[in-house]
Amino acid sequence: MGFRKKTNKNPPVLSHEFLIQNHADIVSCVAMVFLLGLMFEVTSKVAVLFITVQYNVTISENEESVVSHFHHGLKDLATVFFYMLVAVIIHAIIQEYVLDKINRKMHFSKTKHSKFNESGQLSAFYLFSFGWGTSILMSENFLSNPVSLWDGYPHTLMPFQMKLYFISQLGYWLHALPELYFQKTKKEDIPRQLVYIALYLVHIAGAYILKRRQDVRSHVTRVCLSTSFTIWAVLFILGRLLTLSLSVLTVGFGLSNADQQGLDLANGNFNVLIVRITVLATICGTQAFMMWKFINFQLRRWREQAQPLKPKKLQAPKSKSKKDKANGVNGVSSNGADSPRAKKEKSS
Repeated sequence: MGFRKKTNKNPPVLSHEFLIQNHADIVSCVAMVFLLGLMFEVTSKVAVLFITVQYNVTISENEESVVSHFHHGLKDLATVFFYMLVAVIIHAIIQEYVLDKINRKMHFSKTKHSKFNESGQLSAFYLFSFGWGTSILMSENFLSNPVSLWDGYPHTLMPFQMKLYFISQLGYWLHALPELYFQKTKKEDIPRQLVYIALYLVHIAGAYILKRRQDVRSHVTRVCLSTSFTIWAVLFILGRLLTLSLSVLTVGFGLSNADQQGLDLANGNFNVLIVRITVLATICGTQAFMMWKFINFQLRRWREQAQPLKPKKLQAPKSKSKKDKANGVNGVSSNGADSPRAKKEKSS
């Protein structure tokens, strides 16, 4: 199945251009290998590690109701890898069938073309994540009962939707790393993109390992407030304040007064002072960094808008060179013909 627009050029096999043009097809084949592995008994056990969510725990609430919950482990790395492949394929589909068609109609410049592609991919991801995250918040009653964010910590088990949400988020942001190569990102844009990719990975992975439910709510809040511009500028500040307030309330006050205190790696309890301070410092530092970048961006934008447009200078006619003036005095014009003065002298 082809997702990239084919060109008339046939680059050498396994060359850089070949991999860039056909990376979606190659990744699709790798994903199909895992799916086909489910069909054979010999390979099904290995394929299941990559495709399905691992570490299932069945809990019987009563005689008729059975609930499945999950915890995390090293096998999740295989699942994250598979969903990273899925993210690459979806990225190529959106690029080929949505963004490229819009680019051809709008005739963007190269700079606007790359910015539009980046914004379009992130907008689609944010919209999907917001809808999915909101459904988790509502189904788990986090909105109606905020105390459940820290009540009963450590939360050693999580429902299927929450675990799959974390896996998908990690897979998406890991897929953004090879996409820097596949999309031929400019060298000057790579550091900026690496910064926000690393920030997302650190926060999501940290919340997943430390079993902090409030990070799901904070992440959905950040995703919700990451679209549009004038409205986005206001909501961006509100999002930073909401994230800080929720983090301080949960980590600073909720977990500090929780019944389960102390470090217990076996049970996944990290509720000690040094961990809480580290988590809060990381969150506050990240929010401060984002606000600093936002303020610098706004100031630069205001300065550009405040600068008046400079009128184009009219080009003055070129003055005759010294050689042309000398030729005119001697009776020869610049095109080789006699000057009016020379013609007058000849007639006399």
